[in-house]
Amino acid sequence: MPVLLPPLFEQGRSDEFARSRKTLSLTASPRDDSVAVFASSNPDVRSSGENASPPSQRNVYLARAHDAPTSERRVFVTDTSIIFAAMQKLRSDAREREVDISEDDTCLRAMNKLSLDYINFCKECCLYCSRDTPPSEPLQFSAEHYRKLHTCFSLFSLLYVPEPGFESVPVGDELMEWLNVHYVEPTTEEGDQLSALERPWEDENFWPYLTRAIIRGLSRASAFFLDVLSGHSSPYLHDLSKHLIPLVTDHPRLHQFSAERDFAIAARRWRDKVKGVRLELDRVPEDAREDGFENWWDRLDDIVGILEGREDVVKHVCVELGGDWKEVCAVWCVFVSPRIRRVELPDIVSDLLDEMPPDPTNLEDVVLSALFLGKPSTALAEAARLDVWLAAHLADMMEPLDLINKEPDVSELTMREHYVVSYCEYMRTDPGLWRIIVDYLCTCGEIGQQMADEVLMRVPLQLDSPKDDTVETDEDRARIRSGTLAGVLKEVNASCYEHKREAVRRMVCRIAAQTFMKEREYGLAISYYVSAEDWTGLGHVVDRMLDVYIAHGPRQYAQSVAKIAPSLRTLRSESKANGVFIYRLMFAVRFAEFHHRRLNGDLQEAAFDIISMMREEIAPKSWWAVLLWDVVELLQNGDNMFFTSVDATMLLHRLEEIHIRSSQGSADEYLSILAKTTKTGGEAHALQRLQTVRLALARYYAKCAVIGVGGRTTVGAVH
Repeated sequence: MPVLLPPLFEQGRSDEFARSRKTLSLTASPRDDSVAVFASSNPDVRSSGENASPPSQRNVYLARAHDAPTSERRVFVTDTSIIFAAMQKLRSDAREREVDISEDDTCLRAMNKLSLDYINFCKECCLYCSRDTPPSEPLQFSAEHYRKLHTCFSLFSLLYVPEPGFESVPVGDELMEWLNVHYVEPTTEEGDQLSALERPWEDENFWPYLTRAIIRGLSRASAFFLDVLSGHSSPYLHDLSKHLIPLVTDHPRLHQFSAERDFAIAARRWRDKVKGVRLELDRVPEDAREDGFENWWDRLDDIVGILEGREDVVKHVCVELGGDWKEVCAVWCVFVSPRIRRVELPDIVSDLLDEMPPDPTNLEDVVLSALFLGKPSTALAEAARLDVWLAAHLADMMEPLDLINKEPDVSELTMREHYVVSYCEYMRTDPGLWRIIVDYLCTCGEIGQQMADEVLMRVPLQLDSPKDDTVETDEDRARIRSGTLAGVLKEVNASCYEHKREAVRRMVCRIAAQTFMKEREYGLAISYYVSAEDWTGLGHVVDRMLDVYIAHGPRQYAQSVAKIAPSLRTLRSESKANGVFIYRLMFAVRFAEFHHRRLNGDLQEAAFDIISMMREEIAPKSWWAVLLWDVVELLQNGDNMFFTSVDATMLLHRLEEIHIRSSQGSADEYLSILAKTTKTGGEAHALQRLQTVRLALARYYAKCAVIGVGGRTTVGAVH
């Protein structure tokens, strides 16, 4: 049990802590799997009316169920996720073709390939962790751990995902190959040491080495050391070893034959030759069976007994050599029952395990025994104790093969989904793995998708202005501000599109829009509100933009809205856009363009902007008074005539409507914006400004009548 530093309370003083009117509380992190544990006031004490004094100091202890993956583990998790994705593609294709994976040879062949990919990644990680070169950081899992994953996945592939057409063939040779790969005995070093001796049979390791080489099918080593016995002093042993050499080297193997029938015939003939050696062995006189170092006859008797397929000999020899039930099983399937098939293994292994049970403290051994016994569900439960990665990926392959139950339990998750979700909970220790977590969760039905939504909505988008982060992050942020999706924001959007999480995508866009609006990046805020189809949010952006005019005047307003025109063009081309908010945005943009032209001296175009906004009813009525006040400068611009008499008449009509409606009780609707731009912020001052507008319009209209202006010509042009 972990020790808290500093301790929350001393050992043996829990009663004192309870009497202190405090309790232990915890809060889960919304971003990863960590929890914060701390002492807090007991709510039961507070509800009883007692005054619980707050603790003088609050120590917060952060804890998590798993350690976050370090470099080697992160690479392993990331690389194997590619195979997982390929497996999901295979399942998706099978559903589209309406085929059962467990009965389709194409699918089974693909699954065999994917299982081999998993095995190879486990092997590569094991080799990486076994290097003599010290790693840049301490390894999170040892090479031994990845060896166990390699061994377990290899056995699963051998027993449950064979190549199509090999499901019902004898399995002995494959089991022996698996045993030799994962449990190497005898070792090369032992063979080298013995071969360097002049009389190796005098060494205590000679006969155990030779026996194991023969039962493991190491024909070259076996033949070499049998030939070495030609130098032995016993002429009987000379002859017996010469007869054994061809038996060992010519032992029939299934892969050597195109048909199982031919293999069976060859095996029967080979067994007849073994009987001949047995007859010769039994003829050796009792007094010639020892050489002063070893009873060579007893050793040879065990070897011949195994070649004969005697069950009792196989068991006791393997035990004497230090082997366990796995070795007995492989030797049994090669020598005792060479035609045994996969489906028959559980019966054989069950009997063996009664005599040689697996080590319950060795999780690897327990997982392997469950696989041998044909108990996939038990194997998954034990695999989860060994490594949740193993359980998740085994379950993902077991379900389409109909090895485990596909029906949801009371939690509405299938067995496969339980293990995949558990694996995702483990990966949540590293928030940087959010993409992989989402990919896995979205394969777990509605519950998994809802969990993926929560992960996506909590990914930090890193949209704030660059501070002290990396150059790459700064570049991504700069690209985002140029209107390009980049960095985390782009990846989150891509993940939402890939997994059809439209509601989450809109939420993420809404969050991005709020960030941009806070930083007055109105063009980007509009783009993301539109992408989120949040028209109310779009309306808030327009209000914020127009507030800039009210608070800071036309120059800053024109600058802040300058980059919004492209967004407006995109919006107008989209049929889904909400018309009310689009018209408000159109007004904000056109109003900014008007001031931009006015401030740059392009007064004729500025005048055209005002008239078109009024005539096309783009400008809201609440802003009419503001537009009319901004027109005064154009009306009083010396001899320049920017409006026709028709334009001036239309402006007068708008002014009259404002006065009439205001006098009828709608002053707030027509004058509130203009009032905010005045020093006092009152309606009286706003009306005073409109009197100035009325006078300017009257003079302008009179000037039009005197000089006969009918179009947009200047006085100078008339003369």
